[in-house]
Amino acid sequence: MKYAHILSAFAAEPWAMQPEKLGALTRFLAFKAAGGAYSAEDVAAVIDRAKSQEIARKEGAVGVIPVYGVLSQRMGMMSEMSGGTSYQTLARSLHQAIADPEIKAIVLDIDSPGGSVPGTEELGAEIRRLRGGDKPIIAQVNSLAASAAYWIAASADEIVVTPSGRAGSIGVYTVHDDVSKALAEEGVTRTYISSTPEKVEGNETEPLSKDAQAFIQERVNRSYDRFVAAVADGRGVSKSKVLDGFGKGRVFFAEELLDRGMADSIATLDETLARFGASIAPEPVRRLRASNSSRAEAANELAAKMRTGEPITKREFENGLKGLVGLSNSEAERAARLYLKTDQGAPDETDAAALAALDRLLAEANTPLIKQ
Repeated sequence: MKYAHILSAFAAEPWAMQPEKLGALTRFLAFKAAGGAYSAEDVAAVIDRAKSQEIARKEGAVGVIPVYGVLSQRMGMMSEMSGGTSYQTLARSLHQAIADPEIKAIVLDIDSPGGSVPGTEELGAEIRRLRGGDKPIIAQVNSLAASAAYWIAASADEIVVTPSGRAGSIGVYTVHDDVSKALAEEGVTRTYISSTPEKVEGNETEPLSKDAQAFIQERVNRSYDRFVAAVADGRGVSKSKVLDGFGKGRVFFAEELLDRGMADSIATLDETLARFGASIAPEPVRRLRASNSSRAEAANELAAKMRTGEPITKREFENGLKGLVGLSNSEAERAARLYLKTDQGAPDETDAAALAALDRLLAEANTPLIKQ
């Protein structure tokens, strides 16, 4: 196997990442080690896409910083092929947003399975040093913040999760691959000549010794302790709370995150931006949303007053009908005059049919099903 030592060294790095994503990256490296190749056009397209993702942008007075893909201290080809983000880029974008007088709030737009441990602690600590000021730093889980990505999110002033979002996976692990049999089948025998046995312990050409495994386990435990401490500091809870209540490596959905104290609220990125006077939606979309929301509120208010027997004004009745069945202004006005028996003569046959239909509709609006 070509470059087996490189593949093993990659896997042995301490990772704060979902195992399935690390497996995919390992398969990519194995493909390269076995002589696989991507065309220059494929590589250029992926790298260009990854670099474009790293560029922070402004939405009104809000600075939006993408935190996408695999996270690592620096971007190499492997990380770029995964569409990842470097901690260096994130720190630089954060500093630029802090220094920009036009930016009033910062949103970390997170969609990441995690990444390497080196660099995570430093970036998380820097975010905690910068938070609590005039510019709130909001971690928007949109839609995944796992492991190292949650480490970063927990350092922000606030964690907001999109309704279908997931977060957690607090933990650290590493891998040791014994490729001695694979090398033997290729007729390769490797001999290490070192100053001490410890210098080459954990190499990929022999089984892992108990002493080496214990040493590596201690390294993993140390990184995990730092991870837990950082999350506890960021979320303002005890380490025991993180150890016992934050999942022990599991990933949770939005409502579960709120219940466990791992997030502060549930909202989409657009809703979070709207809190600070910005939006990624075009103006016609925002107008339509506001109109539909107003109609729904009017319909709910009409149904609620009917259930309780409260007095209903003609305007409330009209607006409620527009929300319930989408009537136009003139249709709602005519229906209200007929139903409330104001300013009209005796109803004709058409009006009588409309009133009967309106009676059925309002009866349905007054059912226990609607109450829920």
